[in-house]
Amino acid sequence: QVQLVESGGGLVQPGGSLRLACTSKLSLDYYSIAWFRRPPGKDREREAIACIRSSEGSTYYLDSVKGRFTISGDSDENIAYLMMNRLKPGDTAVYYCAQKLGVCESDVPLYDYWGQGSQVTVSS
Repeated sequence: QVQLVESGGGLVQPGGSLRLACTSKLSLDYYSIAWFRRPPGKDREREAIACIRSSEGSTYYLDSVKGRFTISGDSDENIAYLMMNRLKPGDTAVYYCAQKLGVCESDVPLYDYWGQGSQVTVSS
């Protein structure tokens, strides 16, 4: 069974930074990899915040994270990173990485493979 393993979550003060990592057994050259997040109290909602398709070098960002978050991928190691800077309390959520064949898209059902989730809490 394909597994995506996330790491790097935690508690950070507003304005701080965190880097999430997602290790996969699937090639980043063929599978887009995206980060979603589920805010507290919204158990059925996951919003796509960033995605990368390494073979094309193409990326996608949710407007609210543009300029603060950066997604990157290491195709040799099949690891994707989400560098999060200038974090805000509104960024508090469980963050998930996910993969699908082909191009980046924002719809949750289109992604076949998911990580277990990593809690990010932004609070003073």
